[in-house]
Amino acid sequence: MSLSLDTFGASPVSRWLAGRVWRLEHAFERARASGRAEDDTRIRIFFVLALFAAGFITLAVGATHAALFSDAGKGDGYATPAGAARADIVDRNGQMLAADLLHYGLYIDPREIWDAGETRRALAAALPDVTPDRLERALRSGRRTFLVGGLTPEARGRVNDLGLPGVSFEPEQRRVYPLGYTAAHLIGFADSGGEGLAGAEAALNTDIRSGAAGHGAVPLSIDLRVQAALEDELYKAVAQFNPRGAVGVVVNVHTGEILGMANYPTFDPNQPGKASLDARLNRAAGALYEMGSTFKGFTVAAGLDAGVATPTSTFDARQPFQLGYRTIHDYHATHKILTLVEVFQHSSNIGTARLAESIGVERLSHYFKAFGLTEPAKVELVESARPLTPKVWDEDAVASTSFGHGMNVSPLTLARAYTGLLNGGKLLPLTIRKLPPGATVDGPRIVSERTTETLLQIMRANVTGGSGKTANVPGLNVGGKTGTGDKYDPVARGYSHTKQVSSFAAVFPTDGPVSAPRYFVLILMDEPHPDKTGADPTGGIVAAPAAGHVIERIAPFLNVRRRVDTMPFAEIPADPAADTGEEH
Repeated sequence: MSLSLDTFGASPVSRWLAGRVWRLEHAFERARASGRAEDDTRIRIFFVLALFAAGFITLAVGATHAALFSDAGKGDGYATPAGAARADIVDRNGQMLAADLLHYGLYIDPREIWDAGETRRALAAALPDVTPDRLERALRSGRRTFLVGGLTPEARGRVNDLGLPGVSFEPEQRRVYPLGYTAAHLIGFADSGGEGLAGAEAALNTDIRSGAAGHGAVPLSIDLRVQAALEDELYKAVAQFNPRGAVGVVVNVHTGEILGMANYPTFDPNQPGKASLDARLNRAAGALYEMGSTFKGFTVAAGLDAGVATPTSTFDARQPFQLGYRTIHDYHATHKILTLVEVFQHSSNIGTARLAESIGVERLSHYFKAFGLTEPAKVELVESARPLTPKVWDEDAVASTSFGHGMNVSPLTLARAYTGLLNGGKLLPLTIRKLPPGATVDGPRIVSERTTETLLQIMRANVTGGSGKTANVPGLNVGGKTGTGDKYDPVARGYSHTKQVSSFAAVFPTDGPVSAPRYFVLILMDEPHPDKTGADPTGGIVAAPAAGHVIERIAPFLNVRRRVDTMPFAEIPADPAADTGEEH
């Protein structure tokens, strides 16, 4: 063997290695020349041993470094794909809502199976959810085939203990929602590739994926205690009135944080593919409704803020009122002159339309736009839907929208507008993120603080002596506005008198300064049916009681203490069924 020192290039390492090999080769030649073959053999053995020792040392150093310093395998015993991993989602108090957990996929290789019959029987008994056809196809495939995924460590252990040749497992990542149906539409779900598809999983997708690297958690604004009470009371009302759908929302009016959001029907985010599109629909954010008389709160606020009315202003509701092309009637006519407070308490369409006329077309449409009623609710949820608004704002449009006709909005759009009216007059974005304690949120001014103060008292008067009496909770000073809107029937090209949307928009507590802690609650029933009493399922019958029950249960969680009841303005007798925003 003949080597030149230039064989390995000119680098110092190459020259050093070439020199050592050259010296070793000449040592072999000297041993042969001296006739001492045993020296030649010893040198060669020593050289081979040295190479093996160097290799083992290199492997040992690499393995030690991997064990001590590599991130592989940390946490759950295997490294998840970086692009698919997602951080935990928790509620505002740190309670688990969603997490990545280690699961396993089961594979079958028929070439390694000794007894196909035994394997078939054992797996059929251990995995009852696997169809016989699927199992049979895997056993006859002639190659290693995926059979089923999502096995928990416990399930994997049970199958593994069967000792079946040809059955193997591979770790896989799976998103798990431990509370199942609870807050399903708000939390949402992600696909197997780690991409958020709905709810917070989609809205906060970037934060959730980046948070996985730091093994952190993404906190949402909801409080599970509030959420549980909201869902329980909403579903009780659903069981009583059997609606097509239902929504419940709780919002902190000063921060816009959504503390609870419930939808009916609901679904299990662990198995979203098994739910219908209707069940997966986030009605709070993505469904549009004519809200009926809850819109009267916006018209009254606009009238107060524009200075065209005060609580004692009077409106003639003795006869139907003509505005634009519409003749406006009251569902339960009073046939008398009403103050603004009484218009609100009796939910008078005539009085509200007369107020809208006083405000004027241009000014009222400007207020509605300022309240955020003509745009999707500003919230992180991708499901937030754009309202359906009048194409032309004229007298006819004002007559309709003043009491909740001719305009379809989502429950979150309504909630956002009300929070702006009830927090001192600032329109804030809603949020599903937990904000830092003491955080201040700002937004454009839509009404004055004085308007907020007056509206709070008018809403309180509606609960003490108006259509919202069934929502009253002693000591919590609840205020609110009922709404019952007949649904438009596209087949009949008119409004149905058998299908309606019944709701209640509530606020508590109404007393104290504008800056005091305050919360908005909305309960909505889509096409409720009469219960065993046979009463017309209006907002005062089906939604207001549920809102009152929710408020009574969540007040302790929100540190709202009971206090002396306020009784603003004069109480008047009112029927809770008299809350419709329709023309009958």
